[in-house]
Amino acid sequence: MESARIIATVARIVRDVGIAEEIAQDALVAALEQWPRTGVPDRPGAWLTATAKHRAVDLVRRRETYARKLAEVGRELTDTAYDPEPSGPGDIDDDVLRLVFTTCHPVLSAEARTALTLRLLGGLRTDEIARAFLVPEPTVAARVTRAKRTLARSGVAFEVPYGEDRAARLGSVLEVIYLIFNEGYAATAGDDLLRPALCEDALRLARVLAALMPREGEVHGLAALLEIQASRTAARTGPDGQPVLLADQDRRRWDRLLIRRGYAALGRAVEEGGATGPYALQAAIAACHARAARYEETDWATIAALYGRLAAVAPSPVVELNRAVAVSMAEGPEAGLALVDALAAAPALARYHLLPSVRGDLLARLGREEEARAEFARAAELTRNERERALLRRRAAG
Repeated sequence: MESARIIATVARIVRDVGIAEEIAQDALVAALEQWPRTGVPDRPGAWLTATAKHRAVDLVRRRETYARKLAEVGRELTDTAYDPEPSGPGDIDDDVLRLVFTTCHPVLSAEARTALTLRLLGGLRTDEIARAFLVPEPTVAARVTRAKRTLARSGVAFEVPYGEDRAARLGSVLEVIYLIFNEGYAATAGDDLLRPALCEDALRLARVLAALMPREGEVHGLAALLEIQASRTAARTGPDGQPVLLADQDRRRWDRLLIRRGYAALGRAVEEGGATGPYALQAAIAACHARAARYEETDWATIAALYGRLAAVAPSPVVELNRAVAVSMAEGPEAGLALVDALAAAPALARYHLLPSVRGDLLARLGREEEARAEFARAAELTRNERERALLRRRAAG
């Protein structure tokens, strides 16, 4: 939970994200060694950050003449036990936001930017990033390693850029925040469906970015999408941690404050000319779900039309799969199944568990129970999340 902020703070001192990650790991090892003897401090995150900072400063002192580096690192050399809290969510000096823009520098390829930022900011493992990209795990590992080396070799400044430089990096930054939220919203692997800390980090970053760039419609579109999606968190799992499908969720548990924030952000996106961007379109889809008091009242025709517009501006097999679901609800399962079957040969979906899961649902609605059972069983084998696997097996059995 604390790793992103620790890495960001240290990177500002050492100017190397690879070394910053190593120092952050050293601080965690120091905690494992000391806390069993001394007890966990009242503010463990601050203890870890302070320990990492001291190690970073020691490294700088060894590398450079102390007097010259003193002016550069300034307040980083303060020998205090704890860091002050961030001054506010809109503070342009937010270290984590600096790190996002640094790892999204144009010297890196788009794929490398996103993989590195997910690794450092989201704390995701390479297999989790591979699932987000729908690419092999070794490919992601190579991207992360090369990205660290490229940033170090190029001497990229650790800063939030301004003007044209900021606009040039914005697309990658938005994608990174989006993918971090998605991993928190539906975890790749493990025993829990949700990773709330990742959702909270992504939502905070989206809010900070919206405050920094108030005239960027797509920034508000992303913020709107995450606010509305996050509103469902409490209703997405039952008391035993098992997933609850959208149709079965108790909508009284949806967070109305987050929904109102989402509506407001979507309104800002429209005002700033961002209504047709991919994040604003997804936010509009989420808003359709939020406006329906009951699942049966969902405006599926509008959702299907919005997915059609989304497919035009940001084409992908996953978008088409979601459109197929909406079409099946608006026009019937036969229409949806035809669209899903057309996606069966898409290489990116070859091991994507939601493809057989959706197909199984459509087959079940058509009364083709044996075929549906086989699809749910195949989906269960493809997912690496234990909660999703259990749900899919129950659906196969049922």
